[in-house]
Amino acid sequence: MKSPEPKLTSLAHGGGCGCKIAPDVLQSILAETPQAAPFAALIVGAETSDDAAVWRLNDGQALVATTDFFMPMIDDPFDFGRIAATNALSDVYAMGATPIFSLALVGMPIGRLSVEVIGKVLEGGAAVCAAAGVPIAGGHSIDSLEPIYGLVALGLVHPDRVLTNRGARPGDVLILTKALGVGVLSAAFKQGRLGASGYDALIASTTQLNTPGPQLSALSEVHAVTDVTGFGLLGHALEMARGCGATVEIDADAPDWLPGSIDLAQAGVRTGASVRNWSAYGGDVSLASGISDWRRDLLTDPQTSGGLLIAVAPKGAQTVMDLVTGMGFPSARRVGRVVKGGPCVVVR
Repeated sequence: MKSPEPKLTSLAHGGGCGCKIAPDVLQSILAETPQAAPFAALIVGAETSDDAAVWRLNDGQALVATTDFFMPMIDDPFDFGRIAATNALSDVYAMGATPIFSLALVGMPIGRLSVEVIGKVLEGGAAVCAAAGVPIAGGHSIDSLEPIYGLVALGLVHPDRVLTNRGARPGDVLILTKALGVGVLSAAFKQGRLGASGYDALIASTTQLNTPGPQLSALSEVHAVTDVTGFGLLGHALEMARGCGATVEIDADAPDWLPGSIDLAQAGVRTGASVRNWSAYGGDVSLASGISDWRRDLLTDPQTSGGLLIAVAPKGAQTVMDLVTGMGFPSARRVGRVVKGGPCVVVR
């Protein structure tokens, strides 16, 4: 008798962007890594913790290059492939670029997962890339202990329209395009505590492409963009604060929340990555008195394929809100601001 197919999540020690190395550990690793020699055509490299590298091709084009992969956070192989591909393409959109093609990165426990299940993962990734209008033009695969899937993603943008996480200015309004709570919902799924509506909301959010990116790059009032993923809203806001040398203020109750995430957080559901994230921020993130632990958990919650965090001048804020909501992001909210001060995050 053929043995039953194991659940994808049973083969992975972590899942989604919660697999990311903690930000403080990553900084320590990179601090010991020799810096590359300067290259005149390298517009954005590894020095700013940005979402992708950018290489100037000519006066009118720059190549955006990134890679992202992780282990499954859900058991459906097709949806796992969709989520991983959406997440990888997000970094291209966050730089203001339009994707042009991708390469698949595949690590699967051959012999433990069937060829049919592995094929469904790849089909899911291909479906997302087709929706984005780009091919998967090749890739690389290995036999690994845990299932891993992701993409190398490449895109094009005008060199003068590259969006980074370091261009925010005091006075800017911060807009977040997606609801938070992905990590809490995925943790509840693994615990068997996530209902059908919560699961549907989880899939809908993590498979929505961050397509406003190229349109945002054409708006002069938009000064900085990053996507919110494994380090949580506060972690990626901190990267933005450090990049621009100013203080980012976040309004604790301003973001939208995925259905059920608040109730689950109040019931104590959280990810280990949320705890790790909070520890990694050090003294550079402060909470106003009275903010509950469950609210902090949501603000540090690792987001797989999360939304775009946009720093925009006040006069352009409504234009950005109209743009993103018109492109299918009804959960977009004004979540804070950039003010003068040292590079830190203050939650009010």
